[in-house]
Amino acid sequence: MHSAVLSRTEAPVMEVFASIQGEGLYVGEPQVFLRMAGCPLRCAWCDTPGSWTVRDEGEARIEALDGTQREVASATPFQAVCWVASAEPGAPRTISITGGEPLLWPQFVLGLRAVAGERRLHLETAGAHPAALEQVLASVDHVSLDLKLPGDLGTPVPVPQAAAGETLPTDAESWRTTRRACLRLIKGRDACTKLIVTGEHLAADWRELLEDQAELALDVPLFIQPVTACAGVRAASPELLCELAEEARELGLTVRVVPQVHRALGIA
Repeated sequence: MHSAVLSRTEAPVMEVFASIQGEGLYVGEPQVFLRMAGCPLRCAWCDTPGSWTVRDEGEARIEALDGTQREVASATPFQAVCWVASAEPGAPRTISITGGEPLLWPQFVLGLRAVAGERRLHLETAGAHPAALEQVLASVDHVSLDLKLPGDLGTPVPVPQAAAGETLPTDAESWRTTRRACLRLIKGRDACTKLIVTGEHLAADWRELLEDQAELALDVPLFIQPVTACAGVRAASPELLCELAEEARELGLTVRVVPQVHRALGIA
């Protein structure tokens, strides 16, 4: 892969595999995961840091039914859907577009819609690119939007190859502006939010995030997701999770507390 900006419809694919959705509204559903490479965020609890960068001469790992394949990572939407089909063990599945950050590649997401046939497209996003989200919103069937505390995020690192050129939030004020823009977009749609919770904070630290959703996207279900302890980040206590859930209920939100089910099952 060259280090210049990719063509508008190409994007770097990190891996394609069939598994069980472990998070959000469709938890437990068999899906095929299309993981994109490249993410400018540096979340303290990220469990896929290998997806942060787009490597020159990068390869995509395709877990096809006839064995693992290694392909040139830079893919068109048609090539990506061919890889999805090769990984499906039966009838066509929902495609979960994850990352990394898929919204770095909005034209690729739009292209997927044109070639995905009857498959549903589910978008998982960190919520840092509202303009790209607005661009692809009508082309995806579901959006899973993370709600992140700015204090859990390091300094953003731009992805030079990315097609989306939005200014990234860097502090609490710009993160709130960005978060509120994304919440407005998903109101009334097939969507969910995920509140990523660690043991490093008090319940009051998430209050503003809950209030923003209650004001702007009350109809969207909220999933409180305790992180799986990693890289020195502590898991949330049961008391903290219960307190957050009750605060969300008091604001009128539909809330569920669900851990990373795929981690509990020991699958990818």
